Amino acid sequence: MGIISWIILGLLAGVVAKVLLPGRDPGGIVGTILIGIAGAFVGGWISNHFFDRPVSNEFYDGATWIAAIGGSLVLLIIYRLLFGNSRSRR
Repeated sequence: MGIISWIILGLLAGVVAKVLLPGRDPGGIVGTILIGIAGAFVGGWISNHFFDRPVSNEFYDGATWIAAIGGSLVLLIIYRLLFGNSRSRR
């Protein structure tokens, strides 16, 4: 897959992560999309290094999608833990 495919995958993974973890995000939709893109890369890296399951070059591979959505969920949870209450403090 090329970089454009990874970005599209990340966008869709960010949307799925947002649906699975509803609520207000400090960064809004743009922050969620960026987290989705970064999550696709992180999920692929985690899948390759820790689970010994290299990410396929196929856009429609289920393991690639699971890795991207999992990475997005991890980053979204970390993002909410770090910045989730920043609006309530003001």
